Amino acid sequence: MDDSLVQGLVTGSLAATDTLSPFALFLQADLVVKAVMLVLLVASVMSWAIIFDKWRRMRRLNRDAGRFEELFWSVASLEDLHTQTNHQDRDPMSCVFGEAMLELQGSFGSGTLRDAAARDALQARVERVMTVEAGRWMDRIERHMMFLASVGSVSPFIGLFGTVWGIMNSFAAIAASKQTNLAVVAPGIAEALFATALGLVAAIPAVVAYNKFSNDIARYGARLDGLVADVVTVTSRELSEAG
Repeated sequence: MDDSLVQGLVTGSLAATDTLSPFALFLQADLVVKAVMLVLLVASVMSWAIIFDKWRRMRRLNRDAGRFEELFWSVASLEDLHTQTNHQDRDPMSCVFGEAMLELQGSFGSGTLRDAAARDALQARVERVMTVEAGRWMDRIERHMMFLASVGSVSPFIGLFGTVWGIMNSFAAIAASKQTNLAVVAPGIAEALFATALGLVAAIPAVVAYNKFSNDIARYGARLDGLVADVVTVTSRELSEAG
């Protein structure tokens, strides 16, 4: 083969590679396709930021929950537990338990706990305030989960819209040039497929993370519910002994 022909093929191949690089595809894309790519890129970056934040937070919450549960079953009374956890404001379990202790401390010494009905009412109030506080914390923990769900479900369709638009531009280029040469349609098709790829890149991690964190949050919520039940049980026993 002639050396000049080989050099021409190599040069053409390198030029095609540069033209079809991700950055080049973005620069030469239509305005609408560029907007689609930017939306998907921003959604992907925000999803990863939420993923890392949720992973770090759930890891800390589970670690603190394990410590609190171990401490809960090792102390002699609820008052002792409250003394040791009074300053752990970042731990949902400590905060939920703190609400119960505030209700109990406000009722002790009132002289009404000798009545069984009063003790039952106090026990119901303790359970209610703990449940409300647990719900508030769960709302905070679940924050941004809807964004992950939306990215996971919508991103492929946004990418598909960019694909359809890019292919329409390719057909328009064929009609304008009156040529069916691959060099005419390749850039537009590559742009279209790149938009689809970005949609999948944004959607797949978001879906996987949403499923994992939904399961982790549900399990943590069950631990909070278990704490409420355990505190109510211990409270009932201590109120009976006090009465």
